[in-house]
Amino acid sequence: MTKFLISVFALLGLVCNAQTPVDSTNVEDADTATWNIMLDGVTVKAQQQLIKQEVDRIAYDVQADQDSKTNNVMDMLRKVPMVMVDGEDNILVKGNQSYKIYKNGHYDPMLSKNAKNVLKAMPASAVKRIEVITDPGAREDAEGVNAILNIVMMDNKRMDGVTGTLRVSHQSTNYTSLGAYLAAQLGKAIVSVDYGYSNMSKKSTTNTLHKERTYVATSNKEISDNEGSNPGNIHFADINASYDIDSLNLLSASFGGYFYKMDVQGGGLRTMLDAADNELYHYYERYWMPSYSHHSWNGRMDYEHKMRRAGERFTLSYMLALTRQHTEQETNYTDMVNFPFSYDGCLLNVRERFTEHTFQFDYVRPLWEGHRLEVGTKYIDRRNNSENSQRFYDDVFTTTSDAFDHTMQIAAAYADYMWSRDKWSARAGLRYEHSYMKGHYPDGKSTDFAKHLNDWVPQASVKYQIDDRQSLKLVYTTSINRPGIMYLNPAVSTYPSSVQFGNARLGSTRCQSIGLPYMYVGQHLTLQIFPQYRWTNNALGDIVYAEGDIRYHTWDNVLHQRRWQVEGYIQWKPFDNTTFIANLNFSNNCYESREQQLKQRCNSLFYYLYAAQTLPWKLQLSGYIFGQVGHSSVDLYSYSEPWNRYAFTLQRSFLSEDRLTVSLLACAPFHKDMNYKTRTTQGEVLCREDIVNAQNGRYFKLSVSFRFGKLNSSVKKTDTTIQNDDLQGGITRGK
Repeated sequence: MTKFLISVFALLGLVCNAQTPVDSTNVEDADTATWNIMLDGVTVKAQQQLIKQEVDRIAYDVQADQDSKTNNVMDMLRKVPMVMVDGEDNILVKGNQSYKIYKNGHYDPMLSKNAKNVLKAMPASAVKRIEVITDPGAREDAEGVNAILNIVMMDNKRMDGVTGTLRVSHQSTNYTSLGAYLAAQLGKAIVSVDYGYSNMSKKSTTNTLHKERTYVATSNKEISDNEGSNPGNIHFADINASYDIDSLNLLSASFGGYFYKMDVQGGGLRTMLDAADNELYHYYERYWMPSYSHHSWNGRMDYEHKMRRAGERFTLSYMLALTRQHTEQETNYTDMVNFPFSYDGCLLNVRERFTEHTFQFDYVRPLWEGHRLEVGTKYIDRRNNSENSQRFYDDVFTTTSDAFDHTMQIAAAYADYMWSRDKWSARAGLRYEHSYMKGHYPDGKSTDFAKHLNDWVPQASVKYQIDDRQSLKLVYTTSINRPGIMYLNPAVSTYPSSVQFGNARLGSTRCQSIGLPYMYVGQHLTLQIFPQYRWTNNALGDIVYAEGDIRYHTWDNVLHQRRWQVEGYIQWKPFDNTTFIANLNFSNNCYESREQQLKQRCNSLFYYLYAAQTLPWKLQLSGYIFGQVGHSSVDLYSYSEPWNRYAFTLQRSFLSEDRLTVSLLACAPFHKDMNYKTRTTQGEVLCREDIVNAQNGRYFKLSVSFRFGKLNSSVKKTDTTIQNDDLQGGITRGK
């Protein structure tokens, strides 16, 4: 069977070779850069390759893409193999959201918790490459990742001089972004600073929602039409520094943060009808959040010592991560007819705090030719605290309050063994984790609890390099997800037609996957085909049920998931100035809850199609369309319907070394609004939602960036550092 598969993929590679001249350059060993050399009037020119394949990852060379001069990182992600962005700008890696984001090989809590907003504000011009680590070793596997998205900002080289970039963009919906990046060397120390600011207007954040809910037991239907917006200011900053003590010792540190404060407001009419469409009651709801803010900060320090033996080193690391979120929402109900509750408004006040300390030791030892061993230990002290109060405006001003503290301590050890010989390479690892979880109720409303968890996490992969261009790999991975404070917090939030509360006794989720990726990397054509199967027997799933016409929502470890998928990536450069990219993901996804006797199976295709052409006068014209065909599972009860988005960009660079770049983007110029629809077709509450978001409709954007100074290289990083990637559902909801 193995020989047959190798033959099939080799034959496919021969077809690719028939279209592309043979290139003896090994892309795994050589950094692909554009070069031109004049030899006695003859120009030797090599076309720059955007994709680079390594043993455990695929890298996209952002700086080789002309769009990087004015685009943000979110725009560039759509071109990266195995990365998709859905209609609400949620990022999917290998077809799902079970991944984490690193920056320069470090886990970055700011990015992982706020990726949607931060990556839109981060300029692509400050990014060297984007890596998808397809099969992390035992060092990361238990941390809850099936893949790692690593944004590489810097080289590991020395620099000489100072460089910086100023950037500004403004779009027709009154969304403005500003930013600055500066890097400099101070003796043996190298420092870089990146700051970004975005101002979101009411016009750019306005959305409308039409929702129809049907309660199966009563046959009553609730119809709501709402309009809301969340204007506000977003700030993020990142400081990186390294200090060369000597040739064998390196000290590096970083500090970064993300802060936003928004003026969330909205409202609409809600109507309840019986089975014959007779009105039972209606009311107008208006809500606003006079105090809605979020802070997320993290700092790291790494010390690396290299031994005299080539490749041998150990690293000591410490990381501190802090998140503070305050939500204060006031809601008033007016124009009430037959309103079934005794209050006419409520005030919700939620304070959530997350603090995490992590210590880690890593050691790498080459044994003999083709053999390498990695071992390490890790300790995490994680504390979540939440306070929740809700005051109802009734005759006596009824107030409810809850307080919950959750502590988790994790001790882990791992070993990873790597072997390579000729065209074969293999990797096998094992990780053990012991977790202690404790729940405490300061107000004494519930009984404290504690539990111990033990997890063994194996992983393995084997790769065959068919030739310099083609490779075939078999990969098996295991990962663990642990619930965050959002899912654990048992505080009850009550609204006229819904009630939501967490489940403090949730446990960890174990996911396994097996895949067979094939890749071809040529001078003009890059091709990847990655079939994969994933399964989970105790996944964290939504629990939705109804009591009368009230919808209740919580979570439990009751979900069985099965996912077949095939990912495809094609990059074709038929001419020097022409590029075509297709990024595809087809999946068959099955959710099942045996306790609820429910099952949902959906087939969907995510696609991203891109074309770029360099025109005379240094103009570059590009366009893309991306979207979904078929139905994509949202949860056990719901799926999203097909959608698509498209845009065109015209760009030109000016001045010496193209230091000034101007770009004009037209998003959906022929469609005023872009819709996103979900349908709930099973369970005790059926629903249809139609969302129109201003950010996804027609707008035009002007972007300008200016680069100054000279940079030969930038901040050094240790080869390993801390990554904490196991949390599912932390304070910030969604990626």
